[in-house]
Amino acid sequence: MTEILVADDDASSREVIVEVLDGEGYKVAVASSGREALSKIEKSEYDVIVTDLVMPEVDGMKILETARSKELPAEVIMLTGFGSVETAVEAMKRGAYQYLNKPINIKELREVVRKALEKRSLARDNIVLRKSVEERYGFDKIVGQSQAMNEIFSKIRQIAPTSATVLLTGQSGTGKELIAHAIHLNSPRKNKPFLAFNCGALVESLIESELFGHEKGSFTGAVSERKGYFELADGGTLLLDEIGDMPIHTQVKLLRVLETHSFFRVGGTKNIDVDVRVIAATNKNLEELMTEGKFREDLFYRLNVVALNIPPLSSRREDIPLLADTFLKELNHRHSRKIKGFSKDVLDAMTAYIWPGNVRELKNLVEKLVIITEKDTIEISDLPVNIAGSLAIIGKSGFYFPEGMTMDEIEETAIRIAIERNKGNKKQAADSLGMSLRTFYRKIKKMKFENH
Repeated sequence: MTEILVADDDASSREVIVEVLDGEGYKVAVASSGREALSKIEKSEYDVIVTDLVMPEVDGMKILETARSKELPAEVIMLTGFGSVETAVEAMKRGAYQYLNKPINIKELREVVRKALEKRSLARDNIVLRKSVEERYGFDKIVGQSQAMNEIFSKIRQIAPTSATVLLTGQSGTGKELIAHAIHLNSPRKNKPFLAFNCGALVESLIESELFGHEKGSFTGAVSERKGYFELADGGTLLLDEIGDMPIHTQVKLLRVLETHSFFRVGGTKNIDVDVRVIAATNKNLEELMTEGKFREDLFYRLNVVALNIPPLSSRREDIPLLADTFLKELNHRHSRKIKGFSKDVLDAMTAYIWPGNVRELKNLVEKLVIITEKDTIEISDLPVNIAGSLAIIGKSGFYFPEGMTMDEIEETAIRIAIERNKGNKKQAADSLGMSLRTFYRKIKKMKFENH
């Protein structure tokens, strides 16, 4: 229920205000002095505080200061008599919602309190939304206890407080957007927008309009002016995902924004200033794209102020059981299931598997298992054969694979394991399988290995 605190040392004025607010159905608390009001604010949470500006010992400015120190501050309405209007205006500059002149106009009081409550409700909704986002993207959602992930956590803490441009690299599915959002939430910009734009999701003709906005009539279909991502992210952080797919012409404009912190809308003549931290992400080798003339060298160095490579899941296998358990709890809750856990064979198979789709692939698998598993424990028989086949062992007879795998699945798993065991050295992997390097590459191409 909405609760309002009325603080006024003038009994007659106080009683009128309380009667009006009580008649509106609000729960009203009363303080006959500034000191009593402070005591009540420390003990209880109020939606709106109506306080006299001038009171002995503790005045309305002190009440405002105390109220504003709360995580979700009450909206403060100042009551002022003749001669203290300038101070009331100063109070509004410090965060008061509004001021009312004495004697109180009852109609005006009702309207100002109603609008203050609307603002308070919106502020409460925003805090709930922010906390939800923080829970989803905070450090606790980046699961990992490996040395590789501890180094990532350390780097995030180091770079988050700055405004430096960050370049995130790594295979698809490693969690680059999660890392970018964690950087944002641990920065001074955390209460400002975080927006993500996929540079490879649109045709070239639309990318500039999306990033920089456009003026009315600037092209066919531009029926009104529109703000782009840079304007919408002003004061906050903009993640440019798949930066390696950005067209060269757009790269020139992005470079200008990074250098001047300003840009023109498409079809516009006004120079727009913005304060945006840019985080770029890619699963491509930008240095190779530079040599091919597909990525500007000057833009690369502008983006590469701080580089952060997110390791693939295969490089931090000790995190896999922890990730699987975390996803199991989350997905049990989402799908109203009660799966207790994984058998040892399942965890061993998951830990041995290559995970070409990285964390995203692991989460998708766990979700599928939570939905289809009929028992309370996920067993090896529940796994797809290519993942169950990761339990393959080497003996005198070579690889052993569980029953049911096709020859193609056996071959693919063997090649993945060989690459992993030889730390990505394809010649050594081919030699270990008794295969020519040419044949080895042909099979890899056929299997569409990602990032190999």
